[in-house]
Amino acid sequence: MPRVSESHLEARRRQILDAARTAFARYGFEGATVRVLEEGAGLSRGAIFHHFEDKDALFLALAEADVEEMAHTVAAHGLVQVMRELIVRPDEGWLGTQLEISRRLRTDTEFRTTWAQRSSAVSIATRERLQRQRDAGKLRDDVDIEVLASYLELVLEGLVTHLATGLPADRFGVVLDLVESSVRRDSLVERTQ
Repeated sequence: MPRVSESHLEARRRQILDAARTAFARYGFEGATVRVLEEGAGLSRGAIFHHFEDKDALFLALAEADVEEMAHTVAAHGLVQVMRELIVRPDEGWLGTQLEISRRLRTDTEFRTTWAQRSSAVSIATRERLQRQRDAGKLRDDVDIEVLASYLELVLEGLVTHLATGLPADRFGVVLDLVESSVRRDSLVERTQ
């Protein structure tokens, strides 16, 4: 039997992930049946599950890829930058995946346990970035890092929900300017003068 190249395997895996992202966003986790996944990917069930143990593993692979990408952006530019990129290029598949993660965290205790072990990269990157900003004198120092991180995470969750429901985002750039200025030290100094 001929060997399949790594690039071919990676391309097939990407094809499956892209189709799964669309299916999960459109139908939710339960509605993205194996038949829906097969039709979306244009592949057989065997071809799909050769790359992923089951549908849950496929969903987790998507969610973990999102966490990895977000953590990279957060480390380099901050969580507000993730939000700015969402406003400029809202991705229905990504937004759908995030909403499905939230739903499953609320309704699926096994998923909640698994996800808690795998999702900490963005949280860690956010707190490390905030600490670096504080150490550089750019971040307000009258509010605990944990509180600031929670605040930014709540804003992100609200933004995801808003964008995923199709509501307009025309003022969100200004809203994010306000969010960003509320955590910066220079804005605090200006308010007290």
